Amino acid sequence: MDKRAHLIADLVLNIEAEMRTTALWGSHEPKTDALNSLAPFCHDTLYFHQWMQWVFLPKMRHAIETEVDMPSSSDIFPLAEYSLQKLPQNTQQLLQLIKQFDRLISKA
Repeated sequence: MDKRAHLIADLVLNIEAEMRTTALWGSHEPKTDALNSLAPFCHDTLYFHQWMQWVFLPKMRHAIETEVDMPSSSDIFPLAEYSLQKLPQNTQQLLQLIKQFDRLISKA
């Protein structure tokens, strides 16, 4: 694994840790239908933080572990900012981590 992949792996772990810290980490997986939505970010069936937990983070872990299917760009921060700032939790640290993720992934 190269240095960039290690940095991405660290960010994925930090995003999960921050989601747990801010009580945005659920204990029950959504129904299969919700996870199989064809809408971007499953926005019609999941909250953004649920999509992060149940779709995005598992896909990123798989990409890191297998060293394949690593995205060449990322632009999830705008939706994260829009979605997470509406929540009562302080999500500023989580937003910063997502912004870092976008920047790191988009550096080719």
